[in-house]
Amino acid sequence: MKRLLLRADDLGYSDGVNCGIAAAVGAGLIRTVGVMTNMPTAESGLARLRGEDLCLGQHTNICTGRPLVDPALIPSIVTGDGAFKPSSAYRAAARDGEDFVILDEVVLEIEAQLQRFVELVGRDPDYFEGHAVASPTFFKGLEVVAERHGLPLFPFASPGRSVRFRSTAVTSFVPEDFAAYEADPFAALREAVSSAPEAGCQLMVFHPGYIDAYLMDHSSMTVPRIRETAMLRDPAVAAWLVSQDLELVTYNDLD
Repeated sequence: MKRLLLRADDLGYSDGVNCGIAAAVGAGLIRTVGVMTNMPTAESGLARLRGEDLCLGQHTNICTGRPLVDPALIPSIVTGDGAFKPSSAYRAAARDGEDFVILDEVVLEIEAQLQRFVELVGRDPDYFEGHAVASPTFFKGLEVVAERHGLPLFPFASPGRSVRFRSTAVTSFVPEDFAAYEADPFAALREAVSSAPEAGCQLMVFHPGYIDAYLMDHSSMTVPRIRETAMLRDPAVAAWLVSQDLELVTYNDLD
């Protein structure tokens, strides 16, 4: 039987995002949620999910909001006002074949976000990965911290290529046409199911949320979030998934 893992990222990004994720969780399809522990609304986002049986991961973030450690200690990844450098700075560096992240600095922040996760959730994350940054040094920092604390690292996954989580091969499905995806995310979900491997697990990552002022001011991803939320709350989508020969899983179900 095919296995499908539906993950919602960015809990804590904003109140609107928290509301969208909570709505998707409440509808039953989302059982895996990534938490951005540096963000001011991480605690209130988790409060919205209290009582739910969820697989919670650390969605380590070094490109949105402000760090948890003193910005003076991590100058390579912050701007002059102490906020994180935006994802556009990482993309520009990658295009030039550069990586401005300093390993010792990024490890400090990753450790701080892990400590905050444990404070908020009361346990280690069920999985451990990173948010929206193309930096080999950031990925190395995640490996260092995961090994240091014995955490289940989900490695960076290129679209269509599998990575190992524990002993399971996990393939990340990413739609090729984002304009078409924005108009009809259900079509992409159907494609993810049809293309899922018979062995291993197919992963599809969502970013459900509702638009609020913070999201409008700080993110280029707005309309797709509300489209995804609507789809994940649609009983017809849930009924269709039930009719398929597959098992909906979380990272906790993977060996």
